Order: sequence, then structure tokens, then C-alpha cells
Amino acid sequence: MDKTTIHNDIPMVEVIIEIPKGSFIKRGSSGQLDFVSPVPCPFNYGSIPAYIGLDGDLLDAVVLGPRLSPGTRVMVFAREGIGMIDHGLRDDKLICSDSPIPLHKKRLILLFFLAYAKAKSLINLLKGLKGQNHCEGWLEANICLARATPRDQINIPPVSKPLN
Repeated sequence: MDKTTIHNDIPMVEVIIEIPKGSFIKRGSSGQLDFVSPVPCPFNYGSIPAYIGLDGDLLDAVVLGPRLSPGTRVMVFAREGIGMIDHGLRDDKLICSDSPIPLHKKRLILLFFLAYAKAKSLINLLKGLKGQNHCEGWLEANICLARATPRDQINIPPVSKPLN
């Protein structure tokens, strides 16, 4: 039995890793430097090339587990979501893992995004971007996917090169 048979009610997505676990450098899905963090990213961070989020960028995703190199493509279960607002735009994050997420890890992930929203407020202020920044908390993964637009519906070419 493969993973999709075992977990047929949990969506599986392809994620391209942009920021490996432990990295201080935050890049966007285009590969352009966004900012340098004073603390390392506690998980692999990337995007889902099949969906465009409501902020107009690829839908963001966190991949729990061991460190993955930038440009790595993984098929993983979208277990949960975090609702975020970044400079006034909805910027949901899918939280992906091959196994269920323990409660203590869910608390740490939420704490990270609460702090991240505060840090992004300062970064956006320095960049001259306006609008609110905050973390709305946990969502079902299917809600994040339903808010996003499937990329094939808007005729954008697929992401084909690694993001370094």
C-alpha cells in the first residue's frame, strides 16, 4: 500500500523547497532575496507550484522533517494550514508532513508564525509596504487549497528550474 492509499482523505501536494531548515536567508518563489533573518528557519519552507495564493505568489508551504536542499521537489501530505495576513494580503501557509503532527509541534509552529507576523510588520515597515500583518491561527489544509487558484486555470507556465 502506498501513502495515498493509506491517507486518501488528506491532500498530497508537490512542494519546491526555497529555504532549507536551518537557513538564515529568506528567498521568494522567484529566487530573489527577500531578507536575512536573525534566527534560522526551524523547518523547510517552499511553495506549491500547482497553486497561486491570494497574494498573487505561489502558495506557501512548510515541510516538516529533515533538512532539504533548495530546489528539492517533494510529494508530501498537506496536513494543516496557517492563516496569515502579510501587508494586508492573505498569505496562507500549508503545513506538510508525511506523518501526523503532534500537538506540541503544532503549538511551536503556531508560536513561530505569531512571532513571524510581528517580524514581518517591521520588515514591511522598513520596505515601505502598508497593510496589516497577523497570524489568524490553524486552518484545515483544504481551506487553504480552496482559497488558492489552481495554476492551470490561469495559464501560467510551470516552474521548471531549481531556486538557488
